[in-house]
Amino acid sequence: MREIKRKVLKQFSSARIILFGFIIMIFIGASILSLPISSRSREFTPFIDALFTATSASCVTGLIVYDTATHWSVFGKIIIIAMIQCGGLGVVTMLTVFTQVTGKKIGLRDRATLQSALSAPQIGGIIRLTSFIFKATIIIEMMGALLMFPSFMKNFGITKGIYYSVFHSISAFCNAGFDLMGDVSKFSSLTKYQSDIMINITIMLLILIGGLGFLIWKDIFDYRFDIKRYSTQTKIVLTMTSILVLFPSILFFFTEFSGLDIKTRVLSSLFQAVTPRTAGFNTIDYTKFSDNGIAMTVILMLIGGGSGSTAGGIKMSTVFILAVTMCSILKQDKEVAVFKKRIEPDIIKNAVAVLFLDVALFIAGSMLISGIEGFSLKETMFESASAVATVGLTLGITPSLGTVSKLLLICMMYIGRVGGITLIFAAVTPKNNGNARYPKDQVAVG
Repeated sequence: MREIKRKVLKQFSSARIILFGFIIMIFIGASILSLPISSRSREFTPFIDALFTATSASCVTGLIVYDTATHWSVFGKIIIIAMIQCGGLGVVTMLTVFTQVTGKKIGLRDRATLQSALSAPQIGGIIRLTSFIFKATIIIEMMGALLMFPSFMKNFGITKGIYYSVFHSISAFCNAGFDLMGDVSKFSSLTKYQSDIMINITIMLLILIGGLGFLIWKDIFDYRFDIKRYSTQTKIVLTMTSILVLFPSILFFFTEFSGLDIKTRVLSSLFQAVTPRTAGFNTIDYTKFSDNGIAMTVILMLIGGGSGSTAGGIKMSTVFILAVTMCSILKQDKEVAVFKKRIEPDIIKNAVAVLFLDVALFIAGSMLISGIEGFSLKETMFESASAVATVGLTLGITPSLGTVSKLLLICMMYIGRVGGITLIFAAVTPKNNGNARYPKDQVAVG
């Protein structure tokens, strides 16, 4: 019996544990959300819609078929925010924290799985890192809630103000994009707070901090302003974050919001540059965006945040590595180097694979949903990018989608959260070809 158990456990690699962990959480959440206790009307919610909502929450996406505030009961909202918290930090991370609290021993296999889930470079110190991540998350979310509380209290009172502050702080930090503004206007997100400086800045900071990556936090915490000691990963993510906030903000400022006063125009430009980084909140109506604005938003959604963060997307480091590789080829350099550090070919190959898989999924999903539903390709490309990159922004077509299209988006959200590479690693057993190598040959490209 022990031998059978050992063989079964051997089949569950770190990738498979991560995959099945999310699947289990999604189906448990969907089962609970489909019950009458989870809806305001005390009626059963169709399972496909409960499954869609549970996937969106667990994969911290934010696409919804029902307005969160008006359809779900308080119990249902608590289930949703719990799945957002678990999905943002990761199922494995939450299980590890629970194991620590109960005093159980964490084995080497569990540590290896945790290393994979956090994209950590080494297994040493992984438990201390997990503890740091969990404590930092709670502190950051509490600070976010405190900063937003005055604005929400003014509109909803003390009790509801606390509730709204905590919900939106967790949702923003985990890059989920779920909101409770439906009581004001259905599917309105944060448009009511377009000119509120504190809400805008707090939500943006929570999105950016959550989307940096857990290892980047540790670098900043350990070395403060001693940038020279930061890892290459940290330098890449901080550089890309600055670029992806600054330039889209300037574009949006001059092309999208000419009719607004200067304060609201600046806030809207910054917010719409930050939120596509897989957060899903919006303070403007995206159906009024120009085609150039939509295109820029799709690009930002696909790029996403940092590796090992609450964000999805292709990831900033992936795009940066590919851009630097292209530059090194154009300059005819022998090696690819970033911040005076050499990048190994295996990392470049992984970056190419991630880009190809995500773009292929995005294009295929767009074309299929457009063909099934009859929506324009612009609308379905926006929706598919939002699902694949676990963003949650929409041009308003999500609630009207049919069952097949919802299932397609569910699959895209799931793959976008766990990662296409993780999915393939879990499905494919690595080959051992020994030292055998194929002969070289020349193939023309370009």
